[in-house]
Amino acid sequence: MTDTLTPERRSWNMSRIRGSDTGPEKIVRSALHRMGLRFRLHRKDLPGRPDIVLPGLHTVVFVHGCYWHRHPGCRFAYNPKTRVEFWQAKFRQNVERDSRQQAELEAAGWRVVIVWECSTGDPEQLASELQSLAR
Repeated sequence: MTDTLTPERRSWNMSRIRGSDTGPEKIVRSALHRMGLRFRLHRKDLPGRPDIVLPGLHTVVFVHGCYWHRHPGCRFAYNPKTRVEFWQAKFRQNVERDSRQQAELEAAGWRVVIVWECSTGDPEQLASELQSLAR
């Protein structure tokens, strides 16, 4: 199967994918702020530059996109139909890197919380996931 987009259009599409300050990230930050929690963003001195750092709770939050970070069982973690080998390797590297960074943070005494992109669409589900942070 070949790509239906021209290389220029595909490049333009891919250039629009953000790495930080994404919509799901902003939703999580807003929810945390409403809970009265204060945080820092993208601390470069921590492994993986966590999306949200709650220093007082010694907790970091990663807001993972289901597609890029391969959320198990999620409908958004589908596999592309073209360049299958490339994408499988790319996804495997992402998951391995995530696991490595999480282990480094935990070894340094940080609690790591993963919030999946698909859970940010349901405010009740998101609130229940984030309630564990307040404990």
